[in-house]
Amino acid sequence: MIGSFATSKAGHDKGACYVILKEDGAFVYLCDGRCKPVRAPKKKSRKHIQLINRTVSLQIAEKLAEGLPVTDEEVKYEIKQYKKQV
Repeated sequence: MIGSFATSKAGHDKGACYVILKEDGAFVYLCDGRCKPVRAPKKKSRKHIQLINRTVSLQIAEKLAEGLPVTDEEVKYEIKQYKKQV
């Protein structure tokens, strides 16, 4: 699930697109590179997100899997590329 795109189903950010940075039990940590940067991801319940059957590029996915730092610019670029294709 880490590295997947997700949209928010509930809350003030309903409909916003995020990248899943990490998982913790019933919660996931989301980032969009703008309002929610990598250094301060949004903690959201799994039941309040809709997974998108799509992941970030292989390069970014490997960084996330290995626990290496990802920049806000990389996340913003990935979301921008996803939205272009939708």
